Amino acid sequence: MAWLSLLMAGMLEIIWALGLKYSDGFTRFWPSAVTLAAIAMSFALLGLSLKSVPFGTAYAVWTGIGVAGAALAGIVLFGESSDWARIGCLTLILAGTVGLRLVTPA
Repeated sequence: MAWLSLLMAGMLEIIWALGLKYSDGFTRFWPSAVTLAAIAMSFALLGLSLKSVPFGTAYAVWTGIGVAGAALAGIVLFGESSDWARIGCLTLILAGTVGLRLVTPA
């Protein structure tokens, strides 16, 4: 359950990062409201996962999901660069995130 909470927290981090883009500096109500709700839920789920998952692992996995997801969203939604170097770096982030999951006791 802790790992599922952590996965959901990471997904919500992607949503709130996108929300920051769409909120236009918190000047648009609905994108701002979604962003703030996603931040609150993401932190709550991260906190819940910390009951079982070691701190360093949880934080690294949470940020890894958020970083890779936000970068992929930038490529897909905003036409940001998808050159081989960028994809290679994202692959390393994902490999590290999965690796931490594999070497951390359940």
